[in-house]
Amino acid sequence: MDLKHTPSSSNTNLDEFGYQQELKRTLSVKDLVIYGLIFMVPIAPMGIYGAVISVSQGMIALTYAIGMLAMFFTALSYGQLSQAFPMAGSVYAYAKLGINKSIGFLSGWMIILDYIFVPALLYIIAANSLKSLLPTIPTWIWLVGFIAINTLINAGGIAFTAIANRIFLIGELIVLAFFIILGSYGLMRGIGNGFTLKPFYDASHFNLNFVMTATSVAVLSFLGFDGISTLAEETTGGNQAVGKGILWSLLIVGALFIIQTYLAALIVPNWHSFNDLNTAFYVVAGKVGGPFLTDLTTIATILSWGFANALAAISRILFGMARDHNLPHVLARVHPRFKTPYMSTLLVAIISLLVGLTFMNDSGTLSEIVNCGALTAFLVIHIAVINHFFIKQHSHEYWHHLIVSIIGFIIIGFVMINLNVLAKEIGGIWLLIGIGYYLILRVLQRNTEMNL
Repeated sequence: MDLKHTPSSSNTNLDEFGYQQELKRTLSVKDLVIYGLIFMVPIAPMGIYGAVISVSQGMIALTYAIGMLAMFFTALSYGQLSQAFPMAGSVYAYAKLGINKSIGFLSGWMIILDYIFVPALLYIIAANSLKSLLPTIPTWIWLVGFIAINTLINAGGIAFTAIANRIFLIGELIVLAFFIILGSYGLMRGIGNGFTLKPFYDASHFNLNFVMTATSVAVLSFLGFDGISTLAEETTGGNQAVGKGILWSLLIVGALFIIQTYLAALIVPNWHSFNDLNTAFYVVAGKVGGPFLTDLTTIATILSWGFANALAAISRILFGMARDHNLPHVLARVHPRFKTPYMSTLLVAIISLLVGLTFMNDSGTLSEIVNCGALTAFLVIHIAVINHFFIKQHSHEYWHHLIVSIIGFIIIGFVMINLNVLAKEIGGIWLLIGIGYYLILRVLQRNTEMNL
């Protein structure tokens, strides 16, 4: 089949798939890149630096390089599917159309496990960090404040969200520039052990299992790129816009992750010296920038965790599944003025509040959950590419439609093997609940059709 005449390479419309254009198209490729960067958070490693460098035995730059490689192949597969199926719903829509409805539902169900907990986790971390600065104010007040502000921003329209994203992104990049400049200057002045390759490879401590376990933690920072695909019905520039936005944002933020963690590992080469791994990066910042840079990186991390979150992404996934009657149809309601899925946004806010209050003092347990769902969905994405293009359409583009997906599947699978046991157990339970819910849903729908 000549692929240039298929939906994978032309600007297909939603009506070809039985949907109407309800969401407002306002986002350019640049907006999508900004959205991806703000969601992945360019300074994300600052918050989990201590945990990752300890597990990786100091080879934190290698850990982030492997993480970017794993996500790169997955991003390529997302790009292929976003051209073929330009609609909101992300992995749910791609798996449904690329494989079948059942796999589509279960894929959407698994990605919900990740995205429904990510906002709550970020709010908890930000709220607890603020408590350390202002101990007299109860933590739950900060939690409610973060949720309320984010809900208003996202319900106000995707264009308004894009403006807010730009402001936060600029601030994060300024902080990161301060650290890179002062860190490089400090290393040239004799701080640390100078420029070496040990953050990438240290023969005396190298252990592939340790590195991959660390990668399974660090990969959390990359999960934002797939959120771009949920905005497919709000973009301009044709079907290729989403794919371009995903790749550019991933490559840019991956490079920033590697640079900042590499410099940090050089500045304080003895990671065993950290008294508290949760504040390790701020100690590093203080070595080259004093109290000014310590406070600046701390505050920037609080704000980025508190406001750069998955609220818009998960609300679009819920919107896509509800539109197909796989979730309560009320979640598919679009605001008449702002043209956003406001009921889905409100539901995410309520869930974030409940989860946040439940895990307020146990963010470690919550953080164990967030990766399993996304990585499972990524495995399905690679299968969907092979099934849709290579098997169904008999594509001869072996690199894009077969080899890339096989490599991506293997890398993601290896990362999943090294996930925490608790995360895999919770992921398995969530999947079983989803299967049960789906079977009940199908029975109810079948009975409804028989009674008509």
